[in-house]
Amino acid sequence: MAYPFFKKTTLIAASAMVAATLHAQETTTTRPNIILFMVDDMGWQDTSLPFGTEKTPLNERYHTPNMERLASQGMMFTQAYACSVSSPTRVSLMTGMNAARHRVTNWTLKKNTSTDLQSNTLEFPEWNVNGICQVAGIPHTAEVTSLTQLLKNSGYHTIHCGKAHWGAIDTPGENPLHFGFEVNIAGHAGGGLTSYLGEENYGNRTDGKPSPPQAVPGLDKYWGTQTFVTEALTQEALKALDKAKKLGQPFYLYMSHYAIHIPIDKDNRFYQKYMDAGLSEKEAAYAALIEGMDKSLGDLMNWLEQNNLDENTIVIFMSDNGGFSTDTRWRDAPLHTQNAPLRSGKGSAYEGGIREPMIVKWPGKVKAGTRCNNYLIIEDFFPTLLDMAQVKNRETLQPIDGVSFVPFLEGKSTGENTRNLYWNYPNRWGNEGPGIGSTCTIRSGDWKLVYYYETGKKELFNITNDLGETTDLSTQHTNIVKDLSYNLGEYLRSVKAQRPSFKTTGKACPWPDEI
Repeated sequence: MAYPFFKKTTLIAASAMVAATLHAQETTTTRPNIILFMVDDMGWQDTSLPFGTEKTPLNERYHTPNMERLASQGMMFTQAYACSVSSPTRVSLMTGMNAARHRVTNWTLKKNTSTDLQSNTLEFPEWNVNGICQVAGIPHTAEVTSLTQLLKNSGYHTIHCGKAHWGAIDTPGENPLHFGFEVNIAGHAGGGLTSYLGEENYGNRTDGKPSPPQAVPGLDKYWGTQTFVTEALTQEALKALDKAKKLGQPFYLYMSHYAIHIPIDKDNRFYQKYMDAGLSEKEAAYAALIEGMDKSLGDLMNWLEQNNLDENTIVIFMSDNGGFSTDTRWRDAPLHTQNAPLRSGKGSAYEGGIREPMIVKWPGKVKAGTRCNNYLIIEDFFPTLLDMAQVKNRETLQPIDGVSFVPFLEGKSTGENTRNLYWNYPNRWGNEGPGIGSTCTIRSGDWKLVYYYETGKKELFNITNDLGETTDLSTQHTNIVKDLSYNLGEYLRSVKAQRPSFKTTGKACPWPDEI
């Protein structure tokens, strides 16, 4: 509460003392530092670390020794879920809300402008195209209290490095500093990047003409050099950590790489060895992108060890959506990756679009070299990080849908996969491919139901027995389809989710339990 200036100093002093006491309790040196290492468009198989039951040819292709190193010190999650595209995932992380509730259901870029690909049959809803904000009155936004703001309020020094993508240009959502970050390195409204290359100034123009909206800002000192953007971000993050160490506060570093998003530029530090291994130019460039990202992870882990902070720092590895593998018509064709044995990729409701590589190292809490097969979803990070950081004041503008997975980390959870997970994508992404469309989805135990708004089609998969979603069981298990359709429809209505409508009639598409 903010008090006006007046002479009742006793009340003011008492309030200050209470605030100081709470702040002191929450800034004790026993509170861990936290590094959340977020990768862009990294699929479940884009690593030498197998998240499945056996090593695959893709695991043999890639070299990610630092992911392996992190996993040896922590816990791998084999069923970690995000949304199928970037902004919905990142907003859920920052707010603790399911995408159906916050309504930032597609990727954001330009103010008051939808990024939906046009449809001949569907009219898409007016979703929150401007992303999130922490103030009232901004149209097409979700007003929220951010995860970072709560961490900062409780005494954490907060650092953002890399991709933000929470809101559109010229709205509050474009700038990480609006959400409780004290340091912002290269974060803006752009979701991708124009160039990884210092030789190309990371896409920035120097002729006086406007730079494209995806040009990476704030790294001018590296322009004209051969510094790949992944390395430039890492070097800046290390400098920020050097400063953070001197402050005497716990720190939160959101290390959010633009890698491994397209364009597939060549990271020459690693490119040639993949060419020598027989990969195509595009595959070799993609593999080098992955290894450059992995080197960044290793550099941060090395810094922690060299500064004697590794035993009091949590490191979390996650990706925002599946690997880009669904459409050969894109400008970067031929495709550079796949997600097998998962089906499809980015933008898809299938596992290839939403299942992500995730690792958590938490010294003293997480048993090293372990795996967790319980599923979780991206909004769960919000209460989990607050639990980890021992944040007591959690008052937010928004309701929280996420559930803390700290019990999984501590090995205290007795029930496996008994909770329903939900996705809503009443939009149309830029590509075509299996499972891509205007959909809503529920995961419940072994079962997963995908519903297509446009056609009313329902698909049912047993994920435990059919990881690749090759066999639709909807006609064999009609009762399960009915139950999941009911649960999905009830949930979407309860959070005031949006749905498309038909252009011919203007009527809303039916909810899944209305078909």
